[in-house]
Amino acid sequence: MIATTQTKTTVTERGTTRMRGSSTVQEFPDIQTIRDAIPKHCFEPSTARSLGYVARDLAMASTLIWAALTFIPQIEDSVLRFSAWMVYGLVQGMVCTGVWILAHECGHGAFSKHPRLNDFVGWALHSSLMVPYFSWKFSHHRHHRFTGNMEKDMVFVPAVKTDEPPKRRLASFYLDPEILEDAPIVSLIQLIAHQLAGWQMYLLFNVSAGPDSKQRDESGWLRVSHFEPTSAVFRSSEAFYIFLADVGLALTCAAIYYSATIVGWPTMFFLYFVPYMWWNHWLVAITYLHHTHPDVHHYEADSWTYVKGALATVDRDFGWIDKHLFHGIIGFHVIHHMFARIPFYYAEEATAAVQPVIGSHYHREPGSFMGQLWQTFTTCRFVEKDPEHPGAMRWVKPSKAQ
Repeated sequence: MIATTQTKTTVTERGTTRMRGSSTVQEFPDIQTIRDAIPKHCFEPSTARSLGYVARDLAMASTLIWAALTFIPQIEDSVLRFSAWMVYGLVQGMVCTGVWILAHECGHGAFSKHPRLNDFVGWALHSSLMVPYFSWKFSHHRHHRFTGNMEKDMVFVPAVKTDEPPKRRLASFYLDPEILEDAPIVSLIQLIAHQLAGWQMYLLFNVSAGPDSKQRDESGWLRVSHFEPTSAVFRSSEAFYIFLADVGLALTCAAIYYSATIVGWPTMFFLYFVPYMWWNHWLVAITYLHHTHPDVHHYEADSWTYVKGALATVDRDFGWIDKHLFHGIIGFHVIHHMFARIPFYYAEEATAAVQPVIGSHYHREPGSFMGQLWQTFTTCRFVEKDPEHPGAMRWVKPSKAQ
């Protein structure tokens, strides 16, 4: 079970606890107190070790491509051949998720001590996965800077429960949302759309971002894209780097087209686009579940602090796959939000070091990762003010969302 704070106090950022009545409530420690608990070597990335992980993951991806092209076309039975391609897509999607995470390390400066090497490796890896590296880097940094802030966070800012009847919109197929909200088939369709298109909607339209997350006011929906150098999501000084991110995507598109002229578009679909949809699914699921849980608060802007936001994240469990393919991003994400420059291979050690300091503010959910995706998506719909924690927003229980 997740450890949660007692509920008869307002929390502040101090490295102490205080008493109220018969309850002992741990307050939020300051960021320096947390940092001092972590061994210094955890902040020291190894260039050789990081590059070794890149070589390992690219070798696995290349081997899978070679094996797929060599053996799958030789399968005579069409059903078995299709099944083999689906298995390849699933496994390659997991490997590519690991590649994505290594580029994510580059964007945070956790890959090495060399900024130019970080950006080159991150740009090359992310571009190969059709991710605009610099665009994501800038917006993702702001997500880390304002995690849990209802106004300024860049992603997964929840809707606030109101007394007004819900509007008919695309997500409810323009039907009455109050009639549809409890229908499992509707929730399933919405979840599938969330998993398959959520990432693209974020990149194209800045969906799920806070109302004050943009760098300047801009009304046009075309002016909030991660692909537009003059997008309102970015500062003017960042425009050139957004252009470089677009160049990387153009080069990848050219490589895909050239490869398709050799192997054919049907094979290219199975070879690249099926794994793409799998890693797209994992990216959305991982990010969503890190920031969405019934016991985790979001905060109004006036009461938000960096530590509160960083600790409003959840570590979860995905076993062997997370440890060996996803580089521990699922199991050790809380520490990453406090100190993004800690390399992933020190995250477990750093997490153990800070737990005595952050105490009951540390959240971990050991249950089924995929099971939690469905449960969380169908229960965490809206937030409301938490009367026992002024300035905090709690998730509305399903019975209240009727």
